[in-house]
Amino acid sequence: MLTIDVEKSSGVAVVHCSGRLVRGVEVCTLRNAVVSEKTTRIVVLDLSQVEFMDAGGLNALVSLYHWTRNHGIQLKLTQPSRLVHEMLTRTRLNRVFEISSLHDALAILSGADCHHAKYAAGYMVQAHALAAK
Repeated sequence: MLTIDVEKSSGVAVVHCSGRLVRGVEVCTLRNAVVSEKTTRIVVLDLSQVEFMDAGGLNALVSLYHWTRNHGIQLKLTQPSRLVHEMLTRTRLNRVFEISSLHDALAILSGADCHHAKYAAGYMVQAHALAAK
């Protein structure tokens, strides 16, 4: 099962994915979530909670990459889980997609008034303060 939560702000849609990104209903759910954001400038797919992905999931990401490019939308992948990152690397799709870390995601969202950007910025400040001690 794949759970999708979409957060929108200032032309940025953050699509949080959780669960299994596999052929069938899950791929359709993701595609519908992204395609419904056709008026945004940037779609950020948060893949940190994706625990499994098959070839159908990879195909969906490639399809969404082409769809967003054809509609003038930037597609960014953030925080892919270890398994997802490994699959993207093995298939060399890591060279196709813009894949961001938490730090890079903050830069992406810095222009948007997104509560996750604010939360993450607070988290980074706390992490740096702890590291300095």
